[in-house]
Amino acid sequence: MTVKKDYYGLLGVSRDASPEDIKRAFRRLAFQCHPDHNNEEGSAERFKEINEAYEVLSDDRKRARYDSFGHLGNGRGFDGFDDLITGFGDIFDTFFGGAANMRQRVPKKGADLHCQLEISFEEAAFGCEKTIEIQRVERCSRCEGSRCEPGTSPTRCPNCNGMGEVRRVHQSIFGRFVNRVICDRCGGDGSVVEQPCGHCRGTGRERVVRSMTMEIPAGIEDQSQLRLRGEGDVGLWGGYPGSLYVDIMIKSHALFNREGNDVRFELHIDFAQAALGDKVDVPTLDGSSVLKISPGTQTGTVLVIKGKGIPHRGSSGRGDQLVEVKVITPDKLNHEQREIFLELAKSLGKTKGSSRKKKGFIDHLTGNPKGQ
Repeated sequence: MTVKKDYYGLLGVSRDASPEDIKRAFRRLAFQCHPDHNNEEGSAERFKEINEAYEVLSDDRKRARYDSFGHLGNGRGFDGFDDLITGFGDIFDTFFGGAANMRQRVPKKGADLHCQLEISFEEAAFGCEKTIEIQRVERCSRCEGSRCEPGTSPTRCPNCNGMGEVRRVHQSIFGRFVNRVICDRCGGDGSVVEQPCGHCRGTGRERVVRSMTMEIPAGIEDQSQLRLRGEGDVGLWGGYPGSLYVDIMIKSHALFNREGNDVRFELHIDFAQAALGDKVDVPTLDGSSVLKISPGTQTGTVLVIKGKGIPHRGSSGRGDQLVEVKVITPDKLNHEQREIFLELAKSLGKTKGSSRKKKGFIDHLTGNPKGQ
């Protein structure tokens, strides 16, 4: 049983639609349903039905026959109607220049590139400019991408007449079938090069080493990645070039460690400074800074120097410098120093501990664990 088809409904037009309305509706639906643009299930069958509807309604004689007899009148009795089975890309080609040709010439983005860049702790903190060297594919400097020797140009492929494809027609009992294949002469490009460029051997591309200067933002963190748009390999058929991704590696610092936007520094002081207090010069990312040590400071105490840390990215603020105090026990004392510590130990011993504890404390201070 033949299923009746509503050609007007398929195109979404009324039965009194003008030829211009039918043409506009077909163009719109063809773009939406063509297999090159729509991968949904059933899109190919839908596109075939749209082609069939347009084939009938765009021809005055066939449309009149359809209006009189409906779908059953749309049979093989129509002259030339068997051309409907030549492949549902033919009508689309008439309006849009060839589906296979479009597939071959679609712009293709160039490849992305990756490299590593090592910078110092200070460069990461305050930002800098760095020059990097990369190897990438660019348009040939001799032929400027034309693939031809200077003074010559590509010519239209005589095998496919510039379409990039050839059609092979087969006649069968079911009608005429058309197969479209990529042209074996031009490889689908639509043009041939008679005199290839001697520098790039007709490829239109060459691999070069390129130096470029890039900005490193202040406050960047270790193992961050920066993207430079358009600095990758050149694209094909007018496609955009790829991007360059730069992985940032930060060298360790002899004095500082980073904790977020704060900088940690370990300050070594002696017993006298810890007990009596002092003012000491402390290195920072901005140079030396005076730090006050309060009397009785214990080892492990963390002092803060405001605004001497890592700049915040995107703002004018900065982190702090965290100074961790380490009280150092001397491992060697001269005679005078030993006597001073003995007097100190005696003085402290009047109020604290037994004589055995005092002796152990003195031995610890003087570096004489055996009590010699």
